[in-house]
Amino acid sequence: MVQDLALQRNKYKHLSDEEWRWFLQQVEGRERTADKLPTFAAIDDWWYPVRLSCEQCSSEATARYKASLCQRSGLSAERSVSETVCQSAGRSLLDLTGGYGVDTYFLSEQFDHTDYVEQNAELCRIAAHNFQRPTPTLPKGKEIYVHNTTAEEFLKDHLSAISNHLYDLIFLDPARRDSYGGKVFRLEDCTPNVVELLPALLTHGKRIMIKLSPMLDITQAVTTLSQVTWDIYVVAIKNEVKEVLLMSGGAGQITAIDLSKKEQAFTFTREEESVSEAVCQSEGRSVLCQTQSVYLYEPNAAILKAGAYKLVAQRFGLQKLDINTHLYCSEELVADFPGRVWKVKEPTPTLPKGKEIKQANVLVRNYPLTAEQLKKKLHLRDGGTAYVIGCRVAGKPTVILAERLQ
Repeated sequence: MVQDLALQRNKYKHLSDEEWRWFLQQVEGRERTADKLPTFAAIDDWWYPVRLSCEQCSSEATARYKASLCQRSGLSAERSVSETVCQSAGRSLLDLTGGYGVDTYFLSEQFDHTDYVEQNAELCRIAAHNFQRPTPTLPKGKEIYVHNTTAEEFLKDHLSAISNHLYDLIFLDPARRDSYGGKVFRLEDCTPNVVELLPALLTHGKRIMIKLSPMLDITQAVTTLSQVTWDIYVVAIKNEVKEVLLMSGGAGQITAIDLSKKEQAFTFTREEESVSEAVCQSEGRSVLCQTQSVYLYEPNAAILKAGAYKLVAQRFGLQKLDINTHLYCSEELVADFPGRVWKVKEPTPTLPKGKEIKQANVLVRNYPLTAEQLKKKLHLRDGGTAYVIGCRVAGKPTVILAERLQ
């Protein structure tokens, strides 16, 4: 739509070039984020930032999930009468990397006072306008204080003047690109540098929540910030990991959750994973070869990112196909498994010679060929209902023919 509109400049001669660019930005912003941010799309006179900010911002679903963590952690502004009397100042939130303001907005619903910090003046202008728009949950808008400065300067200058102030939650979403626009993969290379800021964060915040990219190494990040015990939340939507959250003040638990199926959240600790034992298939004694009814499982992306490779097998009574293959099997169907489930269509794990399969969905897991190479080798077209899965079973490259159940 916006591309077609951009060609109709002559119809809007009453607009200056600056006004025209702003108009197109608003049309494109709403078009790009209507599904991602439905609450905002329904608000009249809501302003949208440039494309990059729209692309990089949190979705409404993940922002609301962060807010729910505050409720479960006792950080909500909803308190008993006695608590309100004892804490008349109210609960407070500091977002040090405000950006478009999506996380700020939904997190702020759980707090009485919110400070939004952003170094980009234009984003501050847009946020200040949007925070005052009435919504179904906030009919009169929200009083969020906007500060156009860096996280470092806010902590140094603003908070030094009120050194006794303690926020109930400090939230950060560090930028994961360097000054040249290239991606970075270490926490200390992000902006702001959370590693350097951590002492100040602990001084001014009761709890800290940090949003990480799915590409960052979780173990490395937690090790780098080892002064604090972090609860970890790996958040996915429709089997795609969207973000990783670190939250201080917990017991070191890890929660892998796909928001499309919240009831299947998988919670564990590193210790549980390290001491668990998964039964692996052994050559010549594989369940795949011995029974006519076999079910195949792949944990969802959040569980795999969280690293619960052995524990998921132990909890659901499954056998691992290989120590390095994160696929699992059982003779009885496991209901409500948090991931994809297939039924193996053949009693042997190899694709029979001469089998008339022209079309299939091809997957590879710990297999010497890529999916494209395997598809070409088997002369298959994409699609259909059949699945051909290349993997290692008991150390041996294997091709499995299966049908998807969930």
